[in-house]
Amino acid sequence: MGTLSVWHWLIFLVIAVLLFGGSGKISSIMGDVAKGIKSFKKGMTEEDDAAAATDAPKKLEGKAPEPHSATSSSTGTKVG
Repeated sequence: MGTLSVWHWLIFLVIAVLLFGGSGKISSIMGDVAKGIKSFKKGMTEEDDAAAATDAPKKLEGKAPEPHSATSSSTGTKVG
């Protein structure tokens, strides 16, 4: 029960060859994954920089509108 059969060793060797040797498909896939992660991080930092630039308070120019009153101050009647 504690020993491995020939089939277990054969499967293990095939997996090891695919991961560490062979035609380099796994290493190229991992390189592509790393490039994707780097570009994702770069995009996230660019979005943070753009958000920080637009969050700055803006100065409004011009005269503020006067508030409308519901009643006339001189007569005390409602303006319609």
